[in-house]
Amino acid sequence: MNDTSPFALTFQVNPQDIDELNHVNNVVYVRWVQEIAQAHWDAVASPELKSGNVWMLLRHEIDYKSQSFLGDTITGYTWVGEAKGARFERFVKLTRGSVLLTYSRLVWCMLDAKSLKPKRIDARMVELLKVGSSSPES
Repeated sequence: MNDTSPFALTFQVNPQDIDELNHVNNVVYVRWVQEIAQAHWDAVASPELKSGNVWMLLRHEIDYKSQSFLGDTITGYTWVGEAKGARFERFVKLTRGSVLLTYSRLVWCMLDAKSLKPKRIDARMVELLKVGSSSPES
């Protein structure tokens, strides 16, 4: 992983992901967005950071652009945006090849793992979160 491209994770569409319209259910896309956010945190954070901090989702916006189907391979890309106080933006796009499936903007809040109180995101944490997460549009 380098810091000049977005963090990426691949998903395979399985039978349980398909709804009555024979395409991937919207709840599955939300799950994948959650999984890529967690995978990025797991990839960049030390065990000490993980044990001292937890994340709570405050806002999730998702735009559905195209459909995906059984057997498709989906690639998710995530990168971070602005950090303010205990909050920061995360973006996720899910694609099938060059086809954009969804685009999400999330707002997360960092919490102290013991007290579960909001915890300011310092400059060191911002830099850590940026590792492997530049916007694919840049």
